[in-house]
Parts: sequence; C-alpha cells; structure tokens
Amino acid sequence: MEYRIGQGYDVHALAEGLPMWLGGVQIESSTGFVAHSDGDVALHALCDAMLGALAMGDIGHHFPDNSDEWKGVDSKLLLAKVRDRIAAEGWTVGNADITIALQAPKIARYVPEMRRTIAEVLGIKADRVSVKATTTERLGFVGRGEGCEVWAVVLLTKTSS
Repeated sequence: MEYRIGQGYDVHALAEGLPMWLGGVQIESSTGFVAHSDGDVALHALCDAMLGALAMGDIGHHFPDNSDEWKGVDSKLLLAKVRDRIAAEGWTVGNADITIALQAPKIARYVPEMRRTIAEVLGIKADRVSVKATTTERLGFVGRGEGCEVWAVVLLTKTSS
C-alpha cells in the first residue's frame, strides 16, 4: 500500500440572510457564508486536503471563483469531482478528520449528519470521517462572529499494482 497525507484549510466570512452549509448539511442560522459557491467551508477544506495530498493544487485552481460554471454550486458536487480526480490516479480516502471553528450557531447536533453525508459522497463508511466543532472562546474574527475557519486532514491510500 502507498499512503499520502493532505492538509486543507479554508475560511469564509459570515453575513446575514445567506444560507449556511457545513459538511454538506444546511444549518439553521440567520447568517451564512459569503462565497462564490454555496460557501461550504468544511467541504472546501476537505477538497484542499485531498488535492494537496497528491500535489494537485487547491480548490481555487480546479474550480475558480471567477467562473460562472461554479457560481452557487453545491460543494458536495465539488467534493465528488475531487474524489473522482484522485480515484483516476488510483487513490481513495482512507480517513478524514475535520475541525470546524465557529462561534455561533452551535453545530454539534449536525455532526452525525455531516459525517454520513461526507462519507456518502466519498464512498466510504461514516466511521472513517471525523467532524469536530469548536469555538474560539470569543477570540479573533471567529469569536466575534465574523466568519468560520476549518482545518481538514486526510489519509489517501493506493493499492500498488
């Protein structure tokens, strides 16, 4: 077996009246993410981790935010396209670990659905997807409720032929 590790990071600002998508799940909130796509910062970080593991650039390289093709796109579609790109090279996700920093709203109750949704898109079991939620104890832009940041780490595996 061959292994590759990738790390991804993404951040989006929050604004009133926009939908909030995290981990492929719509979150009940009066604020949402300012973005060209649906703004799912968790899936964007995960895409970057997967692409980074294979030195394939980042999400902005593959899905530019100045392209009408990706305007308003569901980030689950972006994740599926990244999954297909790594699969074309013979790789699959062994496991993923995602940490979401968001002051409000509280998202712990959505975590099981996020894990299931991400696993379904990746074609793996949910026990191979970890999603953790934290606040920043009111510190920084996240703590002031101005945005959200997410870190993701993945292990990719390839069976040698």
